[in-house]
Formats: sequence, structure tokens, C-alpha cells
Amino acid sequence: MEIIDKDRIIEMAWEDRTPFEAIKNQFGIPEQEVIVLMRKELKHSSFQLWRKRVTGRKTKHPKKYGIESEKFKCDLQRPITFNKISKRK
Repeated sequence: MEIIDKDRIIEMAWEDRTPFEAIKNQFGIPEQEVIVLMRKELKHSSFQLWRKRVTGRKTKHPKKYGIESEKFKCDLQRPITFNKISKRK
């Protein structure tokens, strides 16, 4: 695993609204491996803080809480993605 990938995975894991499924889709790493990576790379106190924040968070575990959407971006990104920047007057 490249350093850039490792840093991005850690960044995504820290984000409240990025589910573990998004990390798995992008990097092929399941939740348990993300936890192992975080335990290895973070200080003990930082890891404990992260686990406390992530445990039970709806946005990190969407399937456990009935959120079926596989969309990992906000609705406003669609126009930008397809080069159709909307002009607001």
C-alpha cells in the first residue's frame, strides 16, 4: 500500500460522513482492515478517540441503520462532475 493511499484511507476514516463502504469501494479494504490500519498508524489515545466516535455512528455504518443509498457525494457535485456548472443569478 502506498503512503498516499494510507494517508487518504486514514483521512476518510476520520471523516464523519464517509462510510466504510466508500473506503472499501475505492481501496478494496474492508472495515476490519481499516480498524487495523488505524490502530497501527495512530497514537493509542487518537485511536481510542476515533473508535469512540465511529462506534455506532449512522453515517459510518449505513446498512446497519437502513440507509440504502450507495451515493458517497452530495447532490451539488453532479453538475460539476459532468462539466455543467450552473450559473446562479
